[in-house]
Amino acid sequence: MERWEGRRSVAKADHRVRGDALADIRTRTGLTRALLWLVVAALAVRQTAVVLRQPPGERLPDLETWIGENGVLRVTGSLYDGGRFTGTPFAGLLLKPLTLSPGAASGIAWTFGTLLLVAALGVVAARALPAPVGRRTALLAVPAAIALLLLSLPVRNSLHLGQTSILPVLLVLLAWFVVRDHRLQGVLVGLAAALQPMLLLFAALLWLTGKRRASVTAGAAFAFCTAAAWAAVPKDSWTYWMHHAAGAGLSERPDGLANQSLHGVLLRLGLEGPAEIALFLVLAAAVTVIGVRRAVRYAQDGQLLLAVAVTGCVVVVISPTAWQHQLLWVLLAVVGKVGKRASDRLVWPAVVVLVLTLPGKMLLPSMGPVTPVRDNGLLLVALGAACLVPFLPRTSPYWQRPIPTDYAKPVAARWRRVPLLPFWRRVLHRPNLLLELLLIRAVYSAYSQVRLAATAGRPVAEEHGRQIHAIEQWLHIDIELWANQTVVQIAWLREFFDYYYSTFHFLIPLAILGVLYARRPADYRWARSSIGFATVLALVGFWLYPLAPPRLMPGLGFIDTLNGVQDFAKPDYGTLTGVTNQYAAMPSLHFGWSLWCGLVIVILAPKMWMKALGLLHPLLTVAAIVATANHWVLDAVGGALVVTLGFGLTYLLSGPRKLATEQEQAQEPDARAEPVTEPVEVPVAVPVAVAKAGEQRSAARSTVPAPAATPAAESVPASVPASESAPVSEAVPASASAPVPASASASAEVAEKVGGGT
Repeated sequence: MERWEGRRSVAKADHRVRGDALADIRTRTGLTRALLWLVVAALAVRQTAVVLRQPPGERLPDLETWIGENGVLRVTGSLYDGGRFTGTPFAGLLLKPLTLSPGAASGIAWTFGTLLLVAALGVVAARALPAPVGRRTALLAVPAAIALLLLSLPVRNSLHLGQTSILPVLLVLLAWFVVRDHRLQGVLVGLAAALQPMLLLFAALLWLTGKRRASVTAGAAFAFCTAAAWAAVPKDSWTYWMHHAAGAGLSERPDGLANQSLHGVLLRLGLEGPAEIALFLVLAAAVTVIGVRRAVRYAQDGQLLLAVAVTGCVVVVISPTAWQHQLLWVLLAVVGKVGKRASDRLVWPAVVVLVLTLPGKMLLPSMGPVTPVRDNGLLLVALGAACLVPFLPRTSPYWQRPIPTDYAKPVAARWRRVPLLPFWRRVLHRPNLLLELLLIRAVYSAYSQVRLAATAGRPVAEEHGRQIHAIEQWLHIDIELWANQTVVQIAWLREFFDYYYSTFHFLIPLAILGVLYARRPADYRWARSSIGFATVLALVGFWLYPLAPPRLMPGLGFIDTLNGVQDFAKPDYGTLTGVTNQYAAMPSLHFGWSLWCGLVIVILAPKMWMKALGLLHPLLTVAAIVATANHWVLDAVGGALVVTLGFGLTYLLSGPRKLATEQEQAQEPDARAEPVTEPVEVPVAVPVAVAKAGEQRSAARSTVPAPAATPAAESVPASVPASESAPVSEAVPASASAPVPASASASAEVAEKVGGGT
């Protein structure tokens, strides 16, 4: 009886612990969901404000061109005069009634209607995720999908211009995931194709996936809408279908960067005429065959949303023109799972989201070899999704259970609240190189943009410069003028400091990160995070305290050794080329990054001479920034402060840099570690007393049958047989020392306590 009561108490305690953990997970999920909805609301308000703040004549330029006072839908003549209308004749017929409403009212209604379409698109896409879908994913999918759509370049472009490109995407998704009647599915696909003719490819997908009635209906609906447009506006229909090859060549130049289709790329490469058309048709046919076959395979696998996204990417590639507002199909491809490892699962979604939300110049620099990739990034992602990216099928053993990430076991921290975010665990392997380069480039581009915008003007910056100069005079550290004039008089020293200032600022940090990535991946993550935090904190300083450097302070006698003597008579002398903020001096990231380099080398370098050489870099840098009159001494102090805070934040979030050894991991198991899937064997000497107790319990079990499952047995890893939860002495002689599963010995002790020693 005591044994059963003990087991019941343990079961209740276990149930209570699990209940508390489940409640905690639900609370965190609820808070995350609320935060995501707040982000959605903020993005919607911002997008609406950006549109409505424009003057009525400049608001929604494409819509104004269509239905404005002098719009092509109001005046007599052809829709395609002047190349101002790019839609199909059927789209012109649908938009014609909008000319009856006032211009301002129609613009406001159009903006809010577009936001409703985006919300509906996000809801349908989130509900179409391939099963099985976890409860947390189901709760967070809708706001996350709407937020991504609002952030994407196609939606932002559509909202700004007043385009109709969101409606065809929504019609296709409604046909595949909401409507059940086959005829109505075909009607919706046919309407979408009447607005964008290349979407008729979805009728082929319907046929190949067994929905032949819907496919035939889609073709009939498209033919009916097109015929109605021919009957209503025959001249415009002839112009659209015959003279402009279904819209190619209308509005913007087809060889411009805005056309992210295969046809646009071939034109940009210099091909034209019959040769270009023939090559385009051959490549488009190959992409269509490969992409549609892949889409059919994913549809048969139960990943319908991925199949639709792949088909949409094929449409983007093979269309004569694919403008930015028509590329939402590429964003839908984010649902595909790529990679066997859990650590690789975020690479493809991150690439898609970065390419679809940031301009190409933020992702890749303006360098010769990468310029074609930067200019055609959207097309390359669409082509990859259509033909190349190896999305996992649901039958793959890695689809639901990828290979888990190898996390490092942290050592004990000095403070109980470290790490502050327990889920931010340190990873032992190196991150994906492509994703890392994209993230570094995107963060640096954002840093450059914020740094350029963080200025309050010349008077405020000069006033702050006088404040810093006065403080340094009070502290007797105002050595900038002496250092600057001394260096100016020594030609070789001036050239050395000019070269050092302009060259090593980027070269050495990138070199250190590259070496750590290749040789010390665990330390790479820690070092990269610390310099990232320091840079973000420096942006706060640039924004709150714009500061004129010594070379831009009139009347103090400083000489700009890099750019020559400044002409203070010009109002804009401080902007130099206008591409950088010259008043972002406090804190000095030149010194901050160099100090980061020196500290990382001192911490990680194996040789003393390497450590000494590492400390030489910040010393030379502080001398260079002062001697060239680019920074005050206190700017270097500010740079040291943000670097210190960067290291501190990294320590606070991820714990100490030192990792526990394998021996320490075996001796002190971490409570935050992943559940063990295999028994860990350690040498254990079995005491004689334990062996005797085991013999007594064995005798007792020979007369009293054991229950089918006990809490002790539940604690044994799945790879250990149930019999191993019995006393160790049954399999090992009392005097022997042998490798024994540690979890088995622990289970025996628990069973002894629960069972009252029977």
